[in-house]
Amino acid sequence: CFVRLFSPNNDKPKMHSVTNRSNHLLSYTLTVMAVVTGACALSTRFLHYERPARVFGRRVELHNIPNFTTDQAVNDFATVKFDVKVDLRSVFNWNVKQLFVYLTAEYATDDNVFNQVVVWDEIIERGDDAVLDLKNVASEYFFWDDGSGLRNRNVTFYLSWNVIPVAGAILDVASPLTNRFLFPYAYHRVVTK
Repeated sequence: CFVRLFSPNNDKPKMHSVTNRSNHLLSYTLTVMAVVTGACALSTRFLHYERPARVFGRRVELHNIPNFTTDQAVNDFATVKFDVKVDLRSVFNWNVKQLFVYLTAEYATDDNVFNQVVVWDEIIERGDDAVLDLKNVASEYFFWDDGSGLRNRNVTFYLSWNVIPVAGAILDVASPLTNRFLFPYAYHRVVTK
């Protein structure tokens, strides 16, 4: 009797206690959920989400005005109107929660070789109409250049979208089609300090 009470085997925790069984069940459940979530993310990771998108320039106005949000230096400011046509319905699958669609302008100046400006965006959730056929849309965000480098420049516009999944990493996809606009040589409006 004395040997049984103080033997090393009595120091082991019992598997049938409530806390031990709960811990085992929770650990097993979380492991299975992690494996299933990883399998779900991998099942759609390598799908092709590129779609052709058309962007047509309607009107570009170029201004040379002070930027009152910073140091009030006189900079180029552009207002752009454009058309967007793209069908993103086939991008949605069971693992896509929403798309963040945005239009980017890309150009080079004498001071900076590479400039990018997002001029418009939209969020498309699952169940929304994913066919964009927008006409004469004005730029949603300010198109400032940090100087006077927009005159007579080729500006390339392209449509991109972030695929936001239910499980997995966010994907950044750009349309293979781009559209190039030649910005005007003359300013529409010039304002000095």
